[in-house]
Amino acid sequence: MSLDPAAFLPLTPAVFEILLALAEQDLHGYAIMQAVETRSAGAVKLLPGTLYRALDRLLDSGLVKEKPSKSSADDPRRRYYRLTPLGRRVLSAEAKRLEEQVRAAQRLDILEAK
Repeated sequence: MSLDPAAFLPLTPAVFEILLALAEQDLHGYAIMQAVETRSAGAVKLLPGTLYRALDRLLDSGLVKEKPSKSSADDPRRRYYRLTPLGRRVLSAEAKRLEEQVRAAQRLDILEAK
């Protein structure tokens, strides 16, 4: 497993949104889907299959880890996920990469500079 964040780039939009949701707090799968839909104002909707395949890849690559459930009242089948330090570095690297793309579009007058 590579520890160089650049080795994971570029991220798919779904993976970027999942990591953004987990950067805020530890979440279970359904809560990740809700957070992504809310943040994107409905523009991005993760289907369960897409979400759980992405989470499996993120777990395997060490970008997220599974966390014990938050309370004993939680459904024992509910799995919570947490962003790892490597996951945070990869998320930051992807945000910087996207920022550079936006700047390039601004320089070409494709996108107005703010």
